[in-house]
Amino acid sequence: MDVPWWKTAVTYQIYPRSFCDTGCGRDQSAEGVGDLEGVIRHLDHLLWLGVDVIWLSPFFPSPMNDFGYDVSDYCGVDPLFGDLGTFDRLVAESHRRGIRVVIDWVPNHTSIDHPWFAASRSSRQDPKRDWYVWRDPAPGGGPPNNWIESLTMGPAWTLDAATGQYYLHCFLPTQPDLNWSNAEVVAAMHDTLRFWLERGVDGFRMDVVHLIGKDPDLPDDPEVVAGLPHVVLNDRPETHAHLRSIRRLLDESGERVSIGEVYLLDPAQVVEYYGRDDELHLCFNFAPLHARWNATAWRHQIEQSEAALGPVAAWPTWVLSNHDNPRHRTRYGGSEARARAAAVLLLTLRGAPFLYAGEELGLLDAEIGDDQHRDPGGRDGCRAPIPWDGTPTHGWTDATPWLPWPPEAERRNVANLREDPTSILHLYRDAIALRRATPSLQLGDLSLVDSPDGVVAYRRTLGLDSVVIAVNFTDSTVDLLGYPNLFDGRLMLSSIHPTAERALTHLDADEAAIIAPFEVAP
Repeated sequence: MDVPWWKTAVTYQIYPRSFCDTGCGRDQSAEGVGDLEGVIRHLDHLLWLGVDVIWLSPFFPSPMNDFGYDVSDYCGVDPLFGDLGTFDRLVAESHRRGIRVVIDWVPNHTSIDHPWFAASRSSRQDPKRDWYVWRDPAPGGGPPNNWIESLTMGPAWTLDAATGQYYLHCFLPTQPDLNWSNAEVVAAMHDTLRFWLERGVDGFRMDVVHLIGKDPDLPDDPEVVAGLPHVVLNDRPETHAHLRSIRRLLDESGERVSIGEVYLLDPAQVVEYYGRDDELHLCFNFAPLHARWNATAWRHQIEQSEAALGPVAAWPTWVLSNHDNPRHRTRYGGSEARARAAAVLLLTLRGAPFLYAGEELGLLDAEIGDDQHRDPGGRDGCRAPIPWDGTPTHGWTDATPWLPWPPEAERRNVANLREDPTSILHLYRDAIALRRATPSLQLGDLSLVDSPDGVVAYRRTLGLDSVVIAVNFTDSTVDLLGYPNLFDGRLMLSSIHPTAERALTHLDADEAAIIAPFEVAP
């Protein structure tokens, strides 16, 4: 049976503003913003690293109030990043190297500058009025309900004085929510998907896609959760019909993938968005982004994922860092040893791993001064520019980057780490290569195995192929004697000793190891 490509793929997220500035966009000499040409120039790095897919965060025309997640034209490229010709060349060059291209799609909301919203707010009688969510003030005045928006945590409603009604925005006031109960909106958004499919993209990462279906009565959120942003509470049956129609559209276009940002922290809720293999192909699992570097916490994450997704044959995803959260090395206290162990963990769990650009360099979040904040949600640190070499401009143009460099950029850059075979960059490359060469690491079942306190160990098995992974979450050496499933085998890869051969009688502090058992235990 043919295996869908997205099941075995390693995906690499690129935040274009921060990837590489080549001066090929509008006013780049003044902006210091990465561009699509910068992605093209570094595709060979990604080929060398071994990734299968790149996912591009938004590059569409936008006023950049939310740095591209406020879209003013779904079918274009913002001049900051280049143009459609540059994008087409990026797709062609990626495909020539065997790398697929996934792009962000933002279905829940547009920019306040989108022509659709300009028409919608022009009058209550405009044909596009119902393309967005408008409501009269509450009795006695004020917002129609108690929903809270994300990012600034204010009311999710803004009064439009000209027409006397409030419009809904589950994010910034400059990001009005589309009304997916309107068939014309559905048709228009489907057309935006077709536009990019015809340009050769291999799929879409769908931003907060669980939010597109809403209770038509727009009731208050329950008092017990009323202070939370509505995005983490919205779980509506209306969404599933929309996802099934989107899935049919993608399936008609060949082997394309849908990856849903379903920001619900209970895997039992998230699994519903896979449908019966007729909705999303993959859904992000965000709970690990909030898990401590702790064996008990991670054993729970693995058990919870397997319990929710396994019985319905839904394929898991694993992600440790992205553009919305502090990098995992920062979250884990700054330890490179932990970041290295986390790399092995990420690339050996059952499911589809997603890397975030710079993760392979072991980057920390940048330190952002009071006068350097750009993002209304405070996410600047994880969006710092990627250093490509040790020169003062780190492989970018001479323009001052839009955000400060991450710590140690003069040492922790691609050129420098490629010269060191023991670096974290080579560890990522070696782990990805081992994953590709080992059937059980790509598609095998997962079962937890007995391990010492502070260690999480699991076996991946596919037919006769089997490996065991052991991760020491402690800051002490752990003895493996007495645990034959762990030490009775051939060491394939160590996160700390990538080039050393040794008997696996112990794990060093924060060490992860991949072991080929001499004999598979019954």
